[in-house]
Amino acid sequence: MAKKLHPHALVIPCPYQGHINPAIHLSLKLASKGFIITFVNTQFIHSQITKAHSPSSSEPGPKPGLKNIFSKACESGLDIRYLTISDGFPLEFDRNMNSLPFLEGLINGFSNHVDKLVGELVKEDCVDPINCLIADTFLVSPSIIAKKYEIVHVSFFTEPALVFALYYHLDLLEENGHSGSHENRQDIVDYIPGVKSIKSSDLPSLFQNSVVHQLIYKAFQDVRKADIIIANTVQELELETITSIQEKHKFYAIGPIVSVNFTELTISSSLWSEHDCTQWLDAKPRGSVLYVSFGSVALVNKEDILELAHGLMLSEVNFIWVLRFNVLGQDENDILPIGYKEKVKDRGLIVPWCNQARVISHSAVGGFLSHCGWNSVVESIWCGVPLICSPLVTDQLANRKLVVYDWKVGINLRDEESITREEVRDKIKYLMNEEISSNLRKNVAQVKQTFHNTLATNGSSNVNFNKFVEELKMKISLA
Repeated sequence: MAKKLHPHALVIPCPYQGHINPAIHLSLKLASKGFIITFVNTQFIHSQITKAHSPSSSEPGPKPGLKNIFSKACESGLDIRYLTISDGFPLEFDRNMNSLPFLEGLINGFSNHVDKLVGELVKEDCVDPINCLIADTFLVSPSIIAKKYEIVHVSFFTEPALVFALYYHLDLLEENGHSGSHENRQDIVDYIPGVKSIKSSDLPSLFQNSVVHQLIYKAFQDVRKADIIIANTVQELELETITSIQEKHKFYAIGPIVSVNFTELTISSSLWSEHDCTQWLDAKPRGSVLYVSFGSVALVNKEDILELAHGLMLSEVNFIWVLRFNVLGQDENDILPIGYKEKVKDRGLIVPWCNQARVISHSAVGGFLSHCGWNSVVESIWCGVPLICSPLVTDQLANRKLVVYDWKVGINLRDEESITREEVRDKIKYLMNEEISSNLRKNVAQVKQTFHNTLATNGSSNVNFNKFVEELKMKISLA
């Protein structure tokens, strides 16, 4: 089958906010290198983006009927096309409340929709047929699809190399009894190649869930067949782990994958309407505000919400708290103590969602209480903001290890399954006192500088990205 050699990549993220954002940044970087990009969102994700940025929203974004969320980027000369496909569920299906059935659908059915799309886009009579599939590592069978249509397969891992290594060696964790619950365990895992040691309590959770276990197992069987693997991490910060992975695979650390203009991304990608916090922040002293968010997916139990609320009040610091409407897994009004908002109104702003990059890059923000989702960790370090870590599920526990114990740019909140208001208060007071937390702030400033340096002309991630691009072009020409 004759193929045009102009590089044309089909980019398919996993349909979650934390995976979509880095895929957008990656697409912009590749398009700036001359690639044609076709970016694929699910129909549900696109409907959420459109709804979030409707005319009633205070933020600019796609209006109903707009077909390409990259339209602004295209106006600057980049060739980024935009398609949507079904995820196998009706739009009205509640993917948050039914997270495990939704995951099962992604494992067992989503690849059929991807297969059909790829088949249409590689046809000989297509203008600029695709010749490369860049798929999120957690999409379980992209290598099979790429092989079927004789195109290059790039696996895009949106998390750190530590987590990649742990998932990759799931078989070793199973053999040694570490793939189940890690509750109340403190033994050390020191047999994973490239990982010197990690406490069992820092291993990614949910291995014991059969659906998640199946997803990880299938995804990491598939990733072994990828032509190239790229990851949103920094070589200098995870050198031992990355070197170990590179002994088996073409693996490029190209992170942090962030927008060049960090706070001014012109691509509409938020799944919810964003509250503008700028005016409120402008009125606060430098470094005086704690930002609190548990990301776009993670669920928090009501007891923890109440303890957190009391701890924030007792700390007496200024704060912005992102309290998603579905943070409990269901819509529930009045989850805060009676009269709470009135009591904290002078120093606390509680919003359902906001533009995180704009908030944590504001000079008034001096700390971030986070669930340790990888995007949140990357963005916080990029802005030089230290973290209080309260991981909940999956990779967040291993991410905490990097933040607290390896890089020492944050402190731990959640040692036990539950948290207490007194612990919340004390950790907040420690972090937000710049004199007491001065060593932490020096560390985060140093790691921030590493992040920024790595994207400079001769920085490791920039060099790695250019090597990846050249190797990808070569593989496309030989395919």
